[in-house]
Amino acid sequence: MNKPLAVIAIGGNSLILDSKKITVLDQYRAAKETSHHIAALVAAGYRVVITHGNGPQVGFILLRSDLARHVLHQVPLDSCVADTQGALGYQIGQTLANELRRKKLHQPIATVVTQVLVDKHDPAFANPTKPIGSFYTEAEARQHQADSGWILKEDAGRGWRRVVASPKPLKIIEEETIRLLIAHDVVVIAVGGGGIPVVENARGELEGCAAVIDKDLASCLLAKNLKADLFIISTGVDKVAVDFKKPTQRELDRLRLAEAKRYLAEGQFPAGSMGPKIEAAIDFLEHGGKEVIITQPHLLEAAIAGKNGTHIAP
Repeated sequence: MNKPLAVIAIGGNSLILDSKKITVLDQYRAAKETSHHIAALVAAGYRVVITHGNGPQVGFILLRSDLARHVLHQVPLDSCVADTQGALGYQIGQTLANELRRKKLHQPIATVVTQVLVDKHDPAFANPTKPIGSFYTEAEARQHQADSGWILKEDAGRGWRRVVASPKPLKIIEEETIRLLIAHDVVVIAVGGGGIPVVENARGELEGCAAVIDKDLASCLLAKNLKADLFIISTGVDKVAVDFKKPTQRELDRLRLAEAKRYLAEGQFPAGSMGPKIEAAIDFLEHGGKEVIITQPHLLEAAIAGKNGTHIAP
């Protein structure tokens, strides 16, 4: 295949456009809007792999599970990730197929429910920091801790919340399947929510675990392993900026690898927002990647044409 390969990681804003419009139908409409712009990437001649976030959707499942816990078993976190991979893969796949059909393109699309291996001895498991699910009173938190073995922490005066580990992604279990699909020019949706976190037991068998893998880092791992030509990180801003939300804020059209590393070291990109995206960009470029683009979903066409977004190159 001579067509260039692009891996595009779409964030939560690509699937929920308005915090007051969160129904399944609302999410479907948001996926349709994002798919409209991804279709332009396919039409431009790229082979495409799509990854996506799932934070709000996992939160919805956990809340339903919590509310129904007196009448039905609760859903483990790894199963929540698998559920959302299927549901969001269905929405993205169907809406993208419809958009491609409008362009007279009949590209096959497949969603791969994807496991991602992490190290059960990763230090993150000893210090879980990723909040998930609902807020609880201190009494409810202690009850959950006693009943389910959860770790809960007080969250800035808003209540108690469950926290889980965010370990480093090591291996994408279904990578070979993804390669075979790409080789047949299939648009692939994979590594949803950073992947279903799994560990190896003493017999070398895989087991699910309660963790959240960073979506951008897992997407970067996939892009590196597939030797993608282009890694696109979709986010909630047009461009990366330094001195964000300060009078001296400056948006960046172009960014060299060395500059990205320097700004990251200076603390310009916080860990809770742009930091993981810049770390993923650096990692991709240091392992042979040619270009990273960071921008909003609706600006994809302009960004591919070099007219918008932040372009990071070696």
